[in-house]
Amino acid sequence: MPVLTRLIPSPVVVDIRPGALDDLATILSDQRIAPSGRLAFAISGGSGKVLRERFAPAFPEADWFCDADGTIDGAVRLADSIKKAGRYDAVVGLGGGKVIDCAKYAAARVGLPLVAVATNLANDGLCSPVATLDNDAGRGSYGVPNPIAIVIDLDVIREAPVRFVRAGIGDVICKISAVADWELSHRENGEQVDGLAAAMARQAAEAVLRHPGGVGDDAFLTTLSEALVLCGISMSVAGDSRPASGACHEISHAFDLSFPKRSALHGEQCGLGGAFATFLRGDHETAGHMTEVLHRHGLPVLPEEIGFTVEEFVQVVEFAPSTRPGRYTILEHLDLSADQIRDAYADYAKAIGS
Repeated sequence: MPVLTRLIPSPVVVDIRPGALDDLATILSDQRIAPSGRLAFAISGGSGKVLRERFAPAFPEADWFCDADGTIDGAVRLADSIKKAGRYDAVVGLGGGKVIDCAKYAAARVGLPLVAVATNLANDGLCSPVATLDNDAGRGSYGVPNPIAIVIDLDVIREAPVRFVRAGIGDVICKISAVADWELSHRENGEQVDGLAAAMARQAAEAVLRHPGGVGDDAFLTTLSEALVLCGISMSVAGDSRPASGACHEISHAFDLSFPKRSALHGEQCGLGGAFATFLRGDHETAGHMTEVLHRHGLPVLPEEIGFTVEEFVQVVEFAPSTRPGRYTILEHLDLSADQIRDAYADYAKAIGS
């Protein structure tokens, strides 16, 4: 019998520790990612300038580009600027999720490897094979290669608003619900579940859910960073966002589309959506544990905590399935009316003691 294996697209380097960014030049040269030191840094026009002033002296052969604004137009401009400027070993996305997604797209467009250097931990897009970018129709997802290297400097992470770390917690913990939705679709519709991808996403979520530390602890920030990386790789393994996105993300997308000027951070909405979806699934014990941990880290578990009324939340949940046509989750399975959602929410709020 032949032995069957598969190659998993994953970073060559994952460096998560305090002070990691100070050693970036050495890391890239040692791994032969950028032997000449010719790097194209993609940064934002705001906080990116401060990062450039801080780290540019260590990269005398690098060029810096400020086109990474989180839009498809900005990503195309970034790619064009890099292509015109000269030959590079790699593109370095230095910033938050919008910057890195722009850098992912631009690197893919010009055929260069991407080094992702995160300055916050707001979501799992750091290592995912997807670039989420704003466009004329709202927001789109574009397939891209995984980063060749990921660097997370915990000292830099601490300088970002703590709300971004909390959002990352929500985006990881909701994977418990996302994987359960995937398994539900397998039982009901025969959808294929990739066991390795599901295991990676679920165990990443469990690691954060059960960690006793807080957002100021190195040990906790390391676990959260590793979990975000694993969730991204799980999507590469699956070839789809399925292990990381279920009813939790449908609810978050519905918030964004229904209330674009009022929506909260993606991870905040996903954490709330994942807890509510888990409750709808009938797993009240896990839903209670999720809400307990979310609250402990300062995350919302009720729509009122992010500025929405119960009626607005009912509207969001009712609309949520239409945000991902073809995806089967507990929301599609139950197909609840507005009155049924309202009743389920009342039970949820009562069960979590609010």
